[in-house]
Amino acid sequence: MLRNLAVEVTAFLALTRVADASYAFYVGKNLTADGSVMVGGTGEEVSSHWLQLFPARDHAPNSTITVGVTMEASFPGELIEIPQANHTFRYLSMEYSDYEGFPAPLTNGGLNENGVAVRDVWADNREELLEMTPNPQHGLQYSDLARIVMERARVELIGELIAKHGESTYGGNSHLIADHKEGWIVWEMAGGKGLWAAQRLGPNDVKVLYPGYIEDFPVDFQKSADYMGSENIVTFAIERGWWNSTSGKPFNIFDVYGPQDPRYKARDGGYKFMSQAALEDATRQMAPVTEKDLMERVRDHRIADDEAGYGQVVSLLPNVDRDMLRIWIAPTGSVSAPFIPWWLGVDSIPAEFGEHRYLTTGASSSFLNPDYQLQEASIFAGRVFKRVLYYMCSSPNIYLRIVAEILTKFESESRSQVEQWVEQSAQLLIKAGQRKDAGSLLTYYSHSRAAEGLEIGHRLNDALDGYIKLTGQWRSPVGSEINDSNEGNETVNCLVGYDPDQPEYLQTPVR
Repeated sequence: MLRNLAVEVTAFLALTRVADASYAFYVGKNLTADGSVMVGGTGEEVSSHWLQLFPARDHAPNSTITVGVTMEASFPGELIEIPQANHTFRYLSMEYSDYEGFPAPLTNGGLNENGVAVRDVWADNREELLEMTPNPQHGLQYSDLARIVMERARVELIGELIAKHGESTYGGNSHLIADHKEGWIVWEMAGGKGLWAAQRLGPNDVKVLYPGYIEDFPVDFQKSADYMGSENIVTFAIERGWWNSTSGKPFNIFDVYGPQDPRYKARDGGYKFMSQAALEDATRQMAPVTEKDLMERVRDHRIADDEAGYGQVVSLLPNVDRDMLRIWIAPTGSVSAPFIPWWLGVDSIPAEFGEHRYLTTGASSSFLNPDYQLQEASIFAGRVFKRVLYYMCSSPNIYLRIVAEILTKFESESRSQVEQWVEQSAQLLIKAGQRKDAGSLLTYYSHSRAAEGLEIGHRLNDALDGYIKLTGQWRSPVGSEINDSNEGNETVNCLVGYDPDQPEYLQTPVR
């Protein structure tokens, strides 16, 4: 199906990179306990994040959608209209309000009713490609591509969209697309030349994208079922002198099109405290991997820091009813928030997990739209669990273990209930022709579990706040600026004691 779609702790960052990045995990079906393809990850944007369910829709003939970027983007562009599909599929996605001046709402991907999971991950390109990017640029940006794959998974692939409508870049990007059989990494290059490459991920593969990467690539890739690419992906590199077929070196996408800095390696970019290679090795050592295992990897405190906007884990199995497709989502970084199970068959999202003004672009300079008054009056789960994180940061050696124990116990209870009665009951209702009742059951359970998870957040905040203050551990700010002066660049990971502005400085490592 997807053929038709297109760690070690480090004391310093090898390169400076905007922190708004995202990461993704892929585990092939031969390496999982239940034979599923597993996908996990998060988004890393300085932005509000909220959960949203998009129903399947039929669209009028000649309908269009707006795609691209504006002149406010880091690489300026102009919005364009492209045709909308006659029918778009139902999907569940974490949405967010801002990245690099791109129009909101944005998405890194999610899960659709065909059992297709999408993750978006940054993937830098060499400086020459950045410099040749048109100004203004036109075409689909990363969020447009992720959303369209979820909406039209059986119809169009990323390469066709780029060839037909162009691509708007922020410096290079990649997508991980997976179903119950396999996955694909698609790397879209900056430069406005329509360059892209894709590699199949199979049943024995483990891949971690941070950043996205593809290495050795066959020059005759058109003859392979495991690779795809733009027609010019090889010839363009030869014309620019970036690769020579007589050099004896393999055609390596990362070496040719990635940043030309010797410190930058495909599987060890140095951007987090566990490299892609270390994360891949740690995940493979868990085989056969369970959902519990992948949740542990996604919430590892060396990568799931204050930059993580949410967490996702999904198991993709064959022959699953569209309403029974399930994805686990943490409403903010999963190091301080529980994974909640959601199904494609739910009919709503609780107000507390929907859109709020906390970190929403423009909130500080405008009053609330009256239409959102009740929504905004509700508690925002993202803010509740961010508070948990910041309390944890005051003494991570103590609180990290305590919070992790509470969250994993809650998730263990959820998995037990899901397996023992929730999904069995819903499946029986669907089999009996009572699909609406099955949806009501799934909605009730997800809403109830979300409310119970939120109560855990409140209790953790009350307990940590009281303990810290009553034991004299409260510390007031000593500076006068509440916002990080890095303005979106790599920031302090309080859980490992790393400050990019002071690379020599490490607190006592978290055990």
